[in-house]
Amino acid sequence: MRKIILFIASLLGIGQVSADEGMWTLYNLPPEVYDQMCAEGFTMPYEALYNGEHALKNSVVNFSGYCSGVVVSPNGLVFTNHHCGFDAIRSHSTVEHDYLKNGFFAKSYAEELPNEDMFVAFMLDQNDITPRLEAMGIRMLSGEEQESLIDSLTQAMTDSVRLINKSYKVTIEPFYEGNKYYATTYQTFNDVRLVFTIPQSMGKFGGDTDNWMWPRQTCDFSVFRIYADPATNEPADYSKDNVPYHPRHWAPVSMNGYKDGDFSMTVGYPGGTSRYKSSYGIREMRDAENATRAQVRGVKQEVMRRHMRASDAVRIKYDSKYATSANYWKNSIGMNKCIDSIGIINQKWEYEQMIRAYQDSTGYLKGKLDLDKLGKMYKDRFNDYRAFYYLYESLFETSEFAERALKICTGMQPKGPANNEKKQYYQFEDNSDQWDEALDKEVMAAMLENYEANVDSRYLPDFYNEIHNKFNYDYKAFVDYLYKESFLMKPKKKIYFNKKGFADDPGVKYGLDIYAVVFTMRQAVWDSQYDISEQERLLCAAKLKMEQDMPHYSDANFTMRLSYGQVGGYTINGVKSNYYTTAPSLVEKMDKSNENIEYFAEPVMRELMSASDFGQYKDKTTGEMQLCFLTNNDITGGNSGSPMFNGKGELIGLAFDGNWDSLSSDIFFDKELARCIGVDVRFMVYLMDKWGHADRLLQEIGVKN
Repeated sequence: MRKIILFIASLLGIGQVSADEGMWTLYNLPPEVYDQMCAEGFTMPYEALYNGEHALKNSVVNFSGYCSGVVVSPNGLVFTNHHCGFDAIRSHSTVEHDYLKNGFFAKSYAEELPNEDMFVAFMLDQNDITPRLEAMGIRMLSGEEQESLIDSLTQAMTDSVRLINKSYKVTIEPFYEGNKYYATTYQTFNDVRLVFTIPQSMGKFGGDTDNWMWPRQTCDFSVFRIYADPATNEPADYSKDNVPYHPRHWAPVSMNGYKDGDFSMTVGYPGGTSRYKSSYGIREMRDAENATRAQVRGVKQEVMRRHMRASDAVRIKYDSKYATSANYWKNSIGMNKCIDSIGIINQKWEYEQMIRAYQDSTGYLKGKLDLDKLGKMYKDRFNDYRAFYYLYESLFETSEFAERALKICTGMQPKGPANNEKKQYYQFEDNSDQWDEALDKEVMAAMLENYEANVDSRYLPDFYNEIHNKFNYDYKAFVDYLYKESFLMKPKKKIYFNKKGFADDPGVKYGLDIYAVVFTMRQAVWDSQYDISEQERLLCAAKLKMEQDMPHYSDANFTMRLSYGQVGGYTINGVKSNYYTTAPSLVEKMDKSNENIEYFAEPVMRELMSASDFGQYKDKTTGEMQLCFLTNNDITGGNSGSPMFNGKGELIGLAFDGNWDSLSSDIFFDKELARCIGVDVRFMVYLMDKWGHADRLLQEIGVKN
């Protein structure tokens, strides 16, 4: 029976792991996966990936909790994507010194710019602690009790490793839908400084037009440096006395390029995938999450674009926020298109029927895994879940006013004497240099109107009665009233929450009304979450048991993963793409900037990319200046900035995007169509050399004498 099931699964293309699919943990990489890597061109020993001072993992960093990066020099130089460093670049930019627009290069260590709240973390160790948690009774606990147990064990393990080094910390994450738990030890460096960035016109070349598209010509990279305590080479808070960190290992930069079919490997921190999720969960993702996100952000971004294009000062304030919003706006649209065109929901449902057959024939998890129950739970909560996503996307974090209103209603840290509650108060700092009132007001009004237009009236906060009755459905007038009358928007005002009148402030009432709706949604949305998660866990367990003779990787969860494959294009509608782009294709797009502003670049960039001879930076095989390239490496969000290695462990580029036809990869990896888009490291260092004249950096990474 089992062989028949696996044969059918292979025909459907969903049951087994294909040779190049997979986001593999390094510490327990299956030997058969390593053997396949070697068959495809990997030449490093197994131990060189994870073990020892000079293991490849020691050059890869978690970049600030949302991206990946790679150390490329003995002095702690880090390459990551331009869009990963975007907010840091923006934070240092002013109208007078617009580093976003004009780029930046620190000509000495002293000129490198520190960044508040930025960090890099190195993974030191990882272990399976599932037996330990099961011995502590985790399977017998409720969802909240499980979280509490994991939190307490995390703290205990962190306390233990900090006896060795105070900069160490431990995280515990679920793997395989919670069937396993791994503990990971990290070392975190908080002094990370901006060293080099090219102009935004090149770092974001193509903008929304080219995002998630191929061919690409975007030079998506920026350069930072890790600093450490001068006496110990250990992490330290920012100090002018800190010195460049000397890492245990750094990745050598290759100028030799790649060719079609060459081995390629990414190592980084993919954020999240849902490939074990049931057909019912994917339907909810499509209709309640993705569709909602796309609709709301489309409205919000139209307002933001108008204001940003009218003012450089506004653009600098909002460029990072806009880019973050737009990235997953387009991702949601593309993912839903792929879900439908591939028929993923039906494929998953058919696979689940094989799970039922496996249960019937073996009795495995009979009476525990109940797919009918799982489907009913998803169906019962759908309307509330969809409304919650509309609420979150529309009314949370959409304006400075909304952020303050919600923050003050959730117990922000008070100021004043700790022993006298009556004299304690809230206070918002004057951050007017970080937001624009006209843009914020228009976005907030648009979101209020859009939310009401898309949800049932039972999900409307009480302040909508005021919008209807007092302001005659004039959302703009209501927003003007809030900004004018609420003490939330009065800079540095002391807000005494224990005094009469606090709860009557229109801003406080606004926040409380939203949370009242959130609480009414909670029972339907979150009270079923543990039962849903438990059924999804058991579904994953059944899959692993049914396919126990095959290696399986866990869904991504922003822990370090390895993916491997080959350089190469793809064929769609009978047309095969090229696997790299060249300088002339970039110049051709630049010449269309009068038709599309996202193809604009400074004249010097057009001149540099029109060179007759690119010297050492051109490919030795093709003779062309290659810009971006394709591999079939398995990536997702969080992999941005991941190093792309050749078979020798040398850096050939940075992952920065996927193609439009890969947007279903978070739930279903299509080996034929899914591609990782990388920026060629030679393109990066060419601009460091010819535009930035960054000789000291090129010498440091060993590409220029």
